Amino acid sequence: MPKRTDIHKVLVIGSGPIVIGQAAEFDYSGTQACLALREEGYEVVLINSNPATIMTDTDIADKVYMEPLNLEYVARIIRHERPDAILPSLGGQTGLNLAVQLAKKGVLQECDVEILGTNFEAIERAEDRELFKELCESLGEPVLPSEIANTLEEGLKAANDIGYPVILRPAFTLGGTGGGFAYNEEECKLMLKNALALSPVHQVLVEKSIKGYKEIEYEVMRDANDTAITICNMENIDPVGVHTGDSVVVCPSQTLTNKEYQMLRDSALKIIRELKIEGGCNVQFALDPLSFQYYLIEVNPRVSRSSALASKASGYPIARVSAKIAVGMHLDEIQIANTPASFEPTLDYVVSKIARFPFDKFADANNTLNTQMKATGEVMAIGRTVEESLLKAVRSLEIGVCHLYDKKFDSYTQEDLLEYIKNGTDDRLFAIAQLIRLGADLNLIYNATKIDMFFLEKFKNIVDFESTIVANTGDLTVLKDAKKMGVSDKFIGMCWRMTEADIFKLRKKNNIFPVYKMIDTCASEFDSYVPYFYSTYEEENESIVSDKKKIIVLGSGPIRIGQGVEFDYSTVHAIWSIRAAGYEAIIINNNPETVSTDYTTSDKLYFEPLTVEDVMNIVCLENPLGIVVSLGGQTAINLAPPLDALGVPIIGTDVEAIDRAENRDSFEKVMNDLGIPQPKGLAVTDIEEGVKVAESIGYPVLVRPSFVLGGRAMQIVANEESLRHYLQTAVEINTEQPVLVDKYIMGRELEVDAICDGKDVFVPGIMEHVERTGVHSGDSISIYPTFSVSQAVKDKILDYTVKLGKAIGIIGLYNIQFIADEKDDVYVIEVNPRSSRTVPFLSKATSVPMAHIATQVILGHSLKEQGYTEVYPKEKKRWYVKAPAFSFSKLKGMDTYLSPEMKSTGEAIGYDKSLTRALYKAIQASGMHVSNYGTVLVTIADQDKPTALPLIKRFYDLGFNIEATEGTAKYLKEHGIRTRVRQKLTADDSDEILKALRQGHIAYVINTIDINAGDSHSDGSEIRRAAVDNNVTMFTSLDTVKVLLDVLEEITLGVSTIDAE
Repeated sequence: MPKRTDIHKVLVIGSGPIVIGQAAEFDYSGTQACLALREEGYEVVLINSNPATIMTDTDIADKVYMEPLNLEYVARIIRHERPDAILPSLGGQTGLNLAVQLAKKGVLQECDVEILGTNFEAIERAEDRELFKELCESLGEPVLPSEIANTLEEGLKAANDIGYPVILRPAFTLGGTGGGFAYNEEECKLMLKNALALSPVHQVLVEKSIKGYKEIEYEVMRDANDTAITICNMENIDPVGVHTGDSVVVCPSQTLTNKEYQMLRDSALKIIRELKIEGGCNVQFALDPLSFQYYLIEVNPRVSRSSALASKASGYPIARVSAKIAVGMHLDEIQIANTPASFEPTLDYVVSKIARFPFDKFADANNTLNTQMKATGEVMAIGRTVEESLLKAVRSLEIGVCHLYDKKFDSYTQEDLLEYIKNGTDDRLFAIAQLIRLGADLNLIYNATKIDMFFLEKFKNIVDFESTIVANTGDLTVLKDAKKMGVSDKFIGMCWRMTEADIFKLRKKNNIFPVYKMIDTCASEFDSYVPYFYSTYEEENESIVSDKKKIIVLGSGPIRIGQGVEFDYSTVHAIWSIRAAGYEAIIINNNPETVSTDYTTSDKLYFEPLTVEDVMNIVCLENPLGIVVSLGGQTAINLAPPLDALGVPIIGTDVEAIDRAENRDSFEKVMNDLGIPQPKGLAVTDIEEGVKVAESIGYPVLVRPSFVLGGRAMQIVANEESLRHYLQTAVEINTEQPVLVDKYIMGRELEVDAICDGKDVFVPGIMEHVERTGVHSGDSISIYPTFSVSQAVKDKILDYTVKLGKAIGIIGLYNIQFIADEKDDVYVIEVNPRSSRTVPFLSKATSVPMAHIATQVILGHSLKEQGYTEVYPKEKKRWYVKAPAFSFSKLKGMDTYLSPEMKSTGEAIGYDKSLTRALYKAIQASGMHVSNYGTVLVTIADQDKPTALPLIKRFYDLGFNIEATEGTAKYLKEHGIRTRVRQKLTADDSDEILKALRQGHIAYVINTIDINAGDSHSDGSEIRRAAVDNNVTMFTSLDTVKVLLDVLEEITLGVSTIDAE
């Protein structure tokens, strides 16, 4: 059936800010779908509150609303826009939940709007645990013994009836939030309380545990004609028990017999047909490794993280096809390359996905993996064998390893390791490899992990080959075999006591290079050229090198805290800009979730690790004019010096300029020459020197390693004891890795993103942070234009920005952070000689396409030629606010206190003519629960009490109840505020506060710590943790509280508006 003509306007719901469990894959899917619908002639209206995405650019949809994704705003937009239909299945769990709410509240019926793709009934049947169970039973599909519980009593009874261990799955939550395994009644009781609280419908499924079964996923697709196909299937190397988003996954499945493969495929197709889903769908199975018994775990009736992975693994654009099916087209009418979309892809290669975790930043968070997702991102690698694919994925992770070897396990005994691998962890793969090195029997490893013997054998092949490499230094045959297996130059160098560059030169001399194979969805059965390649050491090269002038852009790798989708945004814009200028644009990246790794974005896509070796192999083949490193975050910038040393031309900001900005001594020289003030400080290379420097500049000091991203291991310390503790535990300090010790200045923090062409500088906007210094810029609320600083401060900022851009030698984008103290003195904190995380937000707030302008500058077109003649344009009349989004509920054991170490995973935007309304929207959109009544629990450090008093009085005047711990309560009462005293946790082990938080009586927790006290693992951190676990909004900075009060006073008295860009 051709596309529908009875609908003209479609509202697409995005997924909002990035949180763990819902990341950049929805930017990729949403962008694809919007473009696909416009291609078919429909008017597309988009609502999504995430400014960091390509999807929210004005040229992706006809109209973009960057408004909070909640019922109130979406309903108002529907009433205002009157779309014919909504497409919710591309907005992750957020989109589906909104569709259900809109249907139940009657908004869709009132405005005569239909749901496209997956209808309301199908969403309900797939997402509601009870209906899903009935569906499976009616089809004769095996589903786990389970019972639904709506109360604690029902849950405990169900667990006893089914028998422990059980698994708890809260309904309608994302990434398994609130779920997990309970082995006895005591554990079950604790987990049930939390799970019931976190489910929006307060419903939990209690189900028999099948930990240790194989976890298999099928990505399936169906159209209105009932044609249904499987795109690919995937096998989790980690068995059931670890969330699929955290598991190591291979595609296609490796250990299924043909009978098992067909049995599960039939079941997946039966389910999608029964649900009448039109579009893509993901079906997860648990398969008993010892029999043909299987169970259906769940069905996602939407585009998911797995479908982004399946799209990149197979070259089949699932979101694009889903969008076209949603408007009535059939699979055989949709073309992909030269093949109809009804053709099932066949894969003649192996794809591995490994998750990227934030535990390198949060050493105190618990790194045990379970059914709650903890990964922030993932990498994907492609090879001809499992070994090659896996080793390429491992070196893509950027966690300091280049092989299946982690020095962390060097000191572990066999007993330690066998104990360690019993539970899934972020580094279990490396622990298993170490066990194999120590000669452990594979059966022991199997019994401890239930990882299939097939995979353990593959790990053993890799480990066994290490001794062959070590024993044959310089042997070219061994070198070739090692490369074929996927072993990195760096690791071969370690075995042969040579450097990575030595091995590269040896390969070059003997012409040992990989060839590039095309990702061809039909295993060469049809003639189709898809410019999407992976490397392998074979004979025939399929990457046709053109004679056009070429530019390579390095991507930013896996998403992690501090380096998110914002960098992919700049990368994609650069590629579009390079293509528009007539060059061949080539991208190298390894993140399957992003728009940059969609093969239609660039002229050529190389899906490869971002390491010197892998980039050099491509450079040798393509021979580009140069490489752009200033857009892929710290990942790409760090590759600049080694690539430069191997003679690769770096275009844009060069290696010397990068060093002038990032090397402490060179930067200080630039600052002194220009006479620009910066906080007093020095780089130190040992502990005693650090203590001496801190004494001479005076506490408090800010300490951090040089060359960091996202403020990793950054801390404010107030005395010698804390400083010694930091230098001993948090960082490796030596002459190669100095630590910076700076005077900590309390003041307002501001930042700019600017563009320099060598002669002129353009600054689109100055942003001011709500939180003063001490909170990482990525975690603070950021406002454009500035709201509290004088014109004199702005003039100094612009003056310093212009001088620094020219003196450092920036060509393209750069970012500078400033402090303004109470005397209006301005200090420069740091200069980043690259695109930053605020570029997308500022581009949208100022309507200046920064990444495009910067790319044109890199290509040699000056700012003047592009029409930008003044340094600072007129500021907008509207306020734009960027608010951070956190994923604390997923990371147990991590302290949620905001500090110079970045902790947020995403961001949301709010804009309005009134600042308080813009703030209200941004705060709501970021997922913060804003309540205008209830109880405020306050526990404040002594030094903050005078500042906190007027704020707490404002809560009191708004009608909130005030509760506080003893010291704070005494102070508040003395100043005339009626306060209820709560016992500190340390007082006779009182759990009064924790109980109040659990019962849901508290609307806000305000907690500040005394930096002089040193140990923050006290009362405060437990209260903060309990607030997060019970979904209570928490503040650790009084600046944020002040803004919240402005908002509360406004919404109690004012109104709110909606606006499209």
